[in-house]
Amino acid sequence: MKRVSMWLALVLICGLLATSLVGCEQKEEDGQLTKVRYCEVVRSIFYAPMYVAINEGFFAEEGLEIELSTGQGADKVMTALLSGGADIGLAGPEATVYVLNQGQEDYVVNFAQLTNRDGSFLVGREPEPDFRWENLRGKTVIGGRPGGVPQMVLEHVLKKHDLTPGKDVEMITNLQFTATTGAFIGGTGDYVANFEPNASQLEKEGYGYVVASLGVAGGEVPYTVFGARKSYMAENPEVVQRFTNAVYRGQLWVESHSSEEIARSIQSFFPDTDLELMTMVVERYKEQDTWAKDPIMKSESLDRLQEIIIEAGELSEPVDSNLLITHEFALRAME
Repeated sequence: MKRVSMWLALVLICGLLATSLVGCEQKEEDGQLTKVRYCEVVRSIFYAPMYVAINEGFFAEEGLEIELSTGQGADKVMTALLSGGADIGLAGPEATVYVLNQGQEDYVVNFAQLTNRDGSFLVGREPEPDFRWENLRGKTVIGGRPGGVPQMVLEHVLKKHDLTPGKDVEMITNLQFTATTGAFIGGTGDYVANFEPNASQLEKEGYGYVVASLGVAGGEVPYTVFGARKSYMAENPEVVQRFTNAVYRGQLWVESHSSEEIARSIQSFFPDTDLELMTMVVERYKEQDTWAKDPIMKSESLDRLQEIIIEAGELSEPVDSNLLITHEFALRAME
């Protein structure tokens, strides 16, 4: 009797599971969107093509609902991905290198590129129309988190101009990303490396002046990319594909529209920034070819970034870039 009862219970459980699966399929057929938990590294106009893709409805048209969170750091994005708190993340690919080096079996693989150079600017306390990097000798610069791409690119640029970080230029790297602007306003440092819209906001409010672009000085690198755990990609290839399709549509839209049109499209993500300032920021990014024109991330570009990471002392030897990149979804999105 007990065996019959157990068998009946098993049948009932299987029936309930089957019903729930049918229900899931029915939801897809009814046009309900598939939710994607997406974690961005920070909130910045630097990531305009992604915000465009959301607000212009490209994700919804691909059947996806984006549940957006902001990690405030590439390490936080990786933690969210590896713990299962997020499905897809946007961060610097250096974080995926570190994760692989730690021996993670279900590591994060990069499947689409969003930006192809640094998006930060060097802000000083005085206008310097004839700025030279040598001007930083003996000065104090508020930088980024040690091991993060912003700080490593900054140090790379300094070394290119025969300046040794920590010796010729004092570096402040112990502040949270969200605290650097306030520290500069409060009188800390002679310069600060800032993303937009913070850099232009400092300029507008008279606290500082943009003197150089780290993106131009640092050259092309795969600065920010979309990634997910191997297991998530294997279990949800269609979701990743549709996500990539929407990103590519956002890239095409940004390429074919004016700076003001882009600013208007993404304005809801920056409610405290006026349209004029946003337009100026977008124009600045467009002029320096900040945004990737397609989602393909080249392995040789990650190789170059790894050289910068090794130069910064954050990596002893390079990993195989091909382990951390898949072109499958980007190529299909462009067909």
